[in-house]
Amino acid sequence: MSYWVYILYSRSENVFYKGQTADLEDRCIRHNAGREKATAHAIPWVCLWATQKHSRSEALKLEKKLKNLSRNRTIQFMLKYRQDVAGPDELRILQQLSGC
Repeated sequence: MSYWVYILYSRSENVFYKGQTADLEDRCIRHNAGREKATAHAIPWVCLWATQKHSRSEALKLEKKLKNLSRNRTIQFMLKYRQDVAGPDELRILQQLSGC
Protein backbone atom coordinates (compact mmCIF):
# COMPACT_ATOMS: atom_id res chain seq x y z
CA MET A 1 0.00 0.00 0.00
CA SER A 2 1.31 3.46 -0.82
CA TYR A 3 0.88 6.63 1.20
CA TRP A 4 0.64 10.26 0.21
CA VAL A 5 2.42 13.21 1.76
CA TYR A 6 0.72 16.47 0.84
CA ILE A 7 0.73 20.23 1.33
CA LEU A 8 -2.54 22.14 1.31
CA TYR A 9 -2.92 25.90 1.01
CA SER A 10 -5.73 28.12 2.28
CA ARG A 11 -6.10 31.45 0.48
CA SER A 12 -8.58 32.65 3.09
CA GLU A 13 -6.02 32.32 5.91
CA ASN A 14 -2.85 32.34 3.77
CA VAL A 15 -1.51 29.24 5.54
CA PHE A 16 -0.20 25.80 4.65
CA TYR A 17 -1.20 22.46 6.13
CA LYS A 18 1.05 19.42 5.78
CA GLY A 19 -0.10 15.85 6.26
CA GLN A 20 0.01 12.23 5.14
CA THR A 21 -2.68 9.73 4.23
CA ALA A 22 -3.39 6.50 2.39
CA ASP A 23 -6.29 8.10 0.45
CA LEU A 24 -5.45 11.59 -0.79
CA GLU A 25 -8.78 12.29 -2.50
CA ASP A 26 -10.83 11.35 0.58
CA ARG A 27 -8.52 13.30 2.86
CA CYS A 28 -8.86 16.48 0.77
CA ILE A 29 -12.64 16.08 0.81
CA ARG A 30 -12.57 15.74 4.61
CA HIS A 31 -10.41 18.87 4.97
CA ASN A 32 -12.74 20.90 2.75
CA ALA A 33 -15.89 19.57 4.43
CA GLY A 34 -14.69 20.84 7.80
CA ARG A 35 -14.42 17.32 9.21
CA GLU A 36 -10.81 17.80 10.30
CA LYS A 37 -10.49 19.93 13.41
CA ALA A 38 -7.01 21.24 12.53
CA THR A 39 -8.14 22.66 9.18
CA ALA A 40 -11.83 23.49 9.62
CA HIS A 41 -11.08 27.19 10.31
CA ALA A 42 -9.45 27.83 6.93
CA ILE A 43 -11.74 26.28 4.31
CA PRO A 44 -11.36 26.05 1.33
CA TRP A 45 -8.08 24.23 0.89
CA VAL A 46 -6.17 23.63 -2.35
CA CYS A 47 -3.78 20.70 -2.64
CA LEU A 48 -0.63 22.37 -3.99
CA TRP A 49 1.81 19.50 -3.70
CA ALA A 50 1.65 15.74 -3.12
CA THR A 51 3.97 12.78 -3.50
CA GLN A 52 3.59 9.05 -2.94
CA LYS A 53 5.75 6.98 -0.61
CA HIS A 54 6.02 3.19 -0.48
CA SER A 55 5.40 2.88 3.25
CA ARG A 56 3.73 4.74 6.07
CA SER A 57 7.07 5.11 7.86
CA GLU A 58 8.53 6.89 4.80
CA ALA A 59 5.47 9.14 4.63
CA LEU A 60 5.65 10.00 8.33
CA LYS A 61 9.35 10.80 8.04
CA LEU A 62 8.77 13.24 5.17
CA GLU A 63 5.70 14.74 6.87
CA LYS A 64 7.78 15.46 9.97
CA LYS A 65 10.49 17.10 7.85
CA LEU A 66 7.91 19.27 6.07
CA LYS A 67 6.20 20.31 9.30
CA ASN A 68 9.54 21.63 10.57
CA LEU A 69 10.05 23.91 7.55
CA SER A 70 9.33 27.62 7.72
CA ARG A 71 6.82 29.12 5.30
CA ASN A 72 9.57 30.28 2.92
CA ARG A 73 11.36 26.95 3.04
CA THR A 74 8.08 25.16 2.38
CA ILE A 75 7.59 27.25 -0.76
CA GLN A 76 11.17 26.63 -1.87
CA PHE A 77 10.75 22.90 -1.24
CA MET A 78 7.65 22.76 -3.45
CA LEU A 79 9.40 24.73 -6.19
CA LYS A 80 12.42 22.42 -6.02
CA TYR A 81 10.18 19.36 -6.35
CA ARG A 82 7.74 20.99 -8.74
CA GLN A 83 7.16 17.71 -10.58
CA ASP A 84 4.87 16.87 -7.63
CA VAL A 85 2.90 20.14 -7.81
CA ALA A 86 -0.74 19.22 -8.44
CA GLY A 87 -1.21 21.12 -11.72
CA PRO A 88 -0.70 24.37 -13.65
CA ASP A 89 -3.18 26.38 -11.54
CA GLU A 90 -1.48 25.21 -8.37
CA LEU A 91 1.95 26.05 -9.82
CA ARG A 92 0.71 29.61 -10.50
CA ILE A 93 -0.44 29.94 -6.88
CA LEU A 94 2.95 28.70 -5.72
CA GLN A 95 4.81 31.13 -7.99
CA GLN A 96 2.68 34.01 -6.68
CA LEU A 97 3.48 33.01 -3.11
CA SER A 98 7.19 32.89 -3.90
CA GLY A 99 7.18 36.28 -5.62
CA CYS A 100 8.27 34.82 -8.99
